[in-house]
Amino acid sequence: MTVHGADLILDPTAERNAPTTGVSATEQALGIVPTSDAAKTADAVLYTYKRAPGEIVRGEGVFLFDAEGKKYLDFVSGIAVNALGYADPGLVAALHAAADGLVHVSNLYETSPAPRLAAALVERSFADKVFFCNSGAEANEGAFKFARRWARTVVEVKHEIIALRGAFHGRLFATLAATDRPGYRLPFRPLAAGISISERNLEDLAAVLDAETAAALILEPVQGEGGVRVLDGGFVRELRALTKERRIALVFDEIQCGLGRTGTLFAYERFGIEPDILTLAKPIAGGLPMGAILVTDEIAKAIKPGDHGTTFGGGPFVSSVALHVLNRLSDPSLLSSVRDNGAWFGRQLEEIGRRTGRVRAVRGVGYMWGIDIMGTATHVVEAAREAGLLTCTAGECTVRLLPPLVTTRDELAMGLEILEEVL
Repeated sequence: MTVHGADLILDPTAERNAPTTGVSATEQALGIVPTSDAAKTADAVLYTYKRAPGEIVRGEGVFLFDAEGKKYLDFVSGIAVNALGYADPGLVAALHAAADGLVHVSNLYETSPAPRLAAALVERSFADKVFFCNSGAEANEGAFKFARRWARTVVEVKHEIIALRGAFHGRLFATLAATDRPGYRLPFRPLAAGISISERNLEDLAAVLDAETAAALILEPVQGEGGVRVLDGGFVRELRALTKERRIALVFDEIQCGLGRTGTLFAYERFGIEPDILTLAKPIAGGLPMGAILVTDEIAKAIKPGDHGTTFGGGPFVSSVALHVLNRLSDPSLLSSVRDNGAWFGRQLEEIGRRTGRVRAVRGVGYMWGIDIMGTATHVVEAAREAGLLTCTAGECTVRLLPPLVTTRDELAMGLEILEEVL
């Protein structure tokens, strides 16, 4: 082995250790060299999103502010993440308290926040066990693994994962195979095998859900990216009966529609049934990256040590904050407000559609709505942003509305007024 001493030792000369011009002592000690060239810093990011112009610098309540001081009413919520809005005092206090404790020690060692969070989720849900990860896509990928691991204890060849037309389950290879967006899928073929998409009707699903080969059926109770389509309760109950009969795991993807957004803590509660596996993410930790997979005992017993893992999932910092968020989103008064205001909001959207003649359909529940408009949704989103309202798309012609769950009826009305003017 050759040791290159000159490469390993820094020359302790005055020139090498001279202060860097324009850099504070603290920044120099940390090795941080600031730059005032915004164009160069922006160029360093690999952009996979088309971002709106301007820079968001702070938030307060349900409003965001850009670097120029312009105020925006936020009906995006970080794409259903910021359920408690911005600068919420309780969430800020929880973040500070968590920062005073451990941030990370890895899952090789026990810490108390994750078990306490898991116990709270189990207490409030159908589940017996919880696995924590870092995102919604990871939660769904893990759910696919857990479903296959369990299915092979039933019949060795059971492995197929079935998703529904209009689904969006993530952008990793397995979740992308279960996502019904040709533009997302085509550049990355071949995708993971054994995963397919079926039409949203019982006849087609009964044909593909083979008792000998199908491991799981995954669905979103409300298809978010697929146009905010609320699945029919009778249809979902029929699927639950079919999957039980054929011993196929039913997976509910509640990454966007879960944790209060539909007016119940979990969206499955609206159907009067229980899944075998449930995935959560987006709002669970108040903006910190976290996902969760909730499973029954039957599924959990099939999972052996080493079958799955995570470096950061369920870390003490993020789990502490998530427990605070879960307790807040479980508040019956908050959930009742989402149900009542959401029903009112939907009626107002329908009235706007009638008055403007620019809306072809209104769909949604709670604080999750989509409106199909005449023309392209992007134009409405851009015009609304100029007028001080943040919205997003859910397909070419659907404008999606995802207000923070703490948005009052007066604030909802303010957003509706801007939306109507834009339309």
